[in-house]
Amino acid sequence: MSITSYADQYGYIVLMLALLLEMIALPVPGEVLMSYTGYMVHQGQLNWIMSILIAGIGTSIGMTISYFIGKRLGGPFLHKYGHLIHLGPKQLERTSNWFKKYGNKLLLVAYFIPGVRHITGYFAGITKLPYKTFALFAYTGGFIWVSVFISIGKLLGPQWEKFHDAVKKYLVIAGIIIAAGIILYYIYRKYRKPLVWLGMGLIHWTGMIFKSRVRAEVFIFATATATLLLIVLMITMVQNLFAGEFSDFNEVTSLIVSLLFEKHWSSLMHMLLLLGSHKVLLSVIALTVIWILWKGKDRTHEILILCMATIGGELYQNILHGYFHRVALSGVTSLSHFAYEFPNSQAIMVLIVYGYFVYLVVRHAEVIWIHTFMDILFLVILLAIAVSHIFFGLELPSNIAGGYVFGGVWLGLNILLLEIFRFL
Repeated sequence: MSITSYADQYGYIVLMLALLLEMIALPVPGEVLMSYTGYMVHQGQLNWIMSILIAGIGTSIGMTISYFIGKRLGGPFLHKYGHLIHLGPKQLERTSNWFKKYGNKLLLVAYFIPGVRHITGYFAGITKLPYKTFALFAYTGGFIWVSVFISIGKLLGPQWEKFHDAVKKYLVIAGIIIAAGIILYYIYRKYRKPLVWLGMGLIHWTGMIFKSRVRAEVFIFATATATLLLIVLMITMVQNLFAGEFSDFNEVTSLIVSLLFEKHWSSLMHMLLLLGSHKVLLSVIALTVIWILWKGKDRTHEILILCMATIGGELYQNILHGYFHRVALSGVTSLSHFAYEFPNSQAIMVLIVYGYFVYLVVRHAEVIWIHTFMDILFLVILLAIAVSHIFFGLELPSNIAGGYVFGGVWLGLNILLLEIFRFL
């Protein structure tokens, strides 16, 4: 009998016991059970809030047990036998210090990484992480984890089993990225002084060449870094396109949008569609010109780059589509369904036009809250346009995402060129 069959019969009890056992590293499919629990909530068999509460309690109890097992038994064992797995006293001490400083943050995201969530409780105990700190982060992370999977199961309803693996894959990727960010932050904290000196040296070197100001140097560094990351993401997306790996992403994203936004959202979605229309984009371009004339400090170059970014953007997207069309026509079956509209032309221009305006506002505005407001507004507009197109089935999610990434690369290169012009 499968665990979902037990869940049908015993409901909350099976949910709590299964997650308790998984947290002490027993082979229990907790994520499948939570998604199925969400499906039962969708069917009206279980209560959503009660399911999250029970699952969170079971997870917290299991993590607490593993913490105290690690605290009571793990330390002496590792001190005695840890050298066999290259974890001797010195390494254990360094790892303990790291875990005490940053392990609490890992506890928040480790639940989403298979194989990692099962050992964090033990290692928190082994490294003598204070119980109050452990409890705060471990229990919070646990409730976030169960809330996400139960809510996804509730949202997907009868289709939970079909899309569970795809959703789980993207959550694992997100967890790994966040965990990697924590590790990079630790490396930065540990080697902050040499990294700062290196960065200052690069900035000074750049300044000696271009006779720059510090503000411009910061923008060049930030723009170059962001553009490089977008180029890496662009290459990754092209590889995924060639490998035919966008099907799950498109199906899951389209399903979630259709479940979140029903037919009565149509009027709002029609309004959101207008944000990406040619008339609105032309209005934003006109507003950008007005902003340059009012606030611009290098009006000639800023207007020149505006022309290069927009007019060149049209040529850029035509070249991209020509390339992907030729590849699709060459007989690559995995591309034939996606490549004709990848990346989406409108998404490219939306990113370029809105992005350049937001960049200029942030570049010249002195008030810090305006920077934050414009960044958030930019992201909301991109999300709104994407959701409206997916809602009406006008475009595949992967094509929109590709448009934003490819558009971001083109915009980044143009902004980088503008910042260099400022020095000459």
